[in-house]
Amino acid sequence: MPAPTPTPEPEPASAPEPASERTPTVVADGVHITYTVNGARTGKGSATAALSRVLSRRGTPGARKVHAVKGVSFVAYRGEAIGLIGSNGSGKSTLLKAVAGLLPVNEGRIYTRGQPSLLGVNAALMNDLTGERNVILGGLAMGMTRAEVDARYDDIVDFSGINEKGDFISLPMRTYSSGMGARLRFSIAAAKSHDVLLIDEALSTGDAKFRRRSQQRIDELRAEAGTVFLVSHSNSTITETCDRALWLEAGTLRMDGPAEEVVAAYEAFTKKG
Repeated sequence: MPAPTPTPEPEPASAPEPASERTPTVVADGVHITYTVNGARTGKGSATAALSRVLSRRGTPGARKVHAVKGVSFVAYRGEAIGLIGSNGSGKSTLLKAVAGLLPVNEGRIYTRGQPSLLGVNAALMNDLTGERNVILGGLAMGMTRAEVDARYDDIVDFSGINEKGDFISLPMRTYSSGMGARLRFSIAAAKSHDVLLIDEALSTGDAKFRRRSQQRIDELRAEAGTVFLVSHSNSTITETCDRALWLEAGTLRMDGPAEEVVAAYEAFTKKG
């Protein structure tokens, strides 16, 4: 009697593909942003006239709509530092404000992981208060507890360097130069980790020593699983700080890629113009 044919062993199931280590933190999907620029006020009683227009839902004379961002799409990942470059009025700051949730999107969607934090040269510190009070209030506004602010206070002041030539931290912010104010704003924001940190020109007013400290801190934020966006008109700052760049021109995304390649293409474009 012939031996029974052995039942073939089932083939082992193929191992599932490993999950991607690239975790999206910001997704912009066909984003359009339009806002209205009002004309100049004329004549007496302009406030009364404006109130009347609001109540009657009439438009403002001389108002015009600006289509600042036109169909922009990109995906940002955890651990990236992304520079935004482009000519004045290209939509960089507008896009950053929309990612931060400060401007509405007219078309498309923006998805973010965690709470983005926007840091700009005009960040809301109070000019009539001392630097010390602004460190406390700014830290609380960035989501730190009072105990965390107290624990990090000396490091924030030292990082900013504003006390290197005197006790400026005890003086009102209105006595600071633009560079001192920008350094303090960045120091407050960088004192905690962020899922997404958006920096709008805040590093351009610092000296070389502070820029080196800032770039080191940005590297640390990325290592802590954060994503950093940086708007700057300094191409060297973008290439030194960022590994990726988005080039916006007239509201459209012209190029997205390695920072050095995008900056080189942008510089070639500006030379032709």
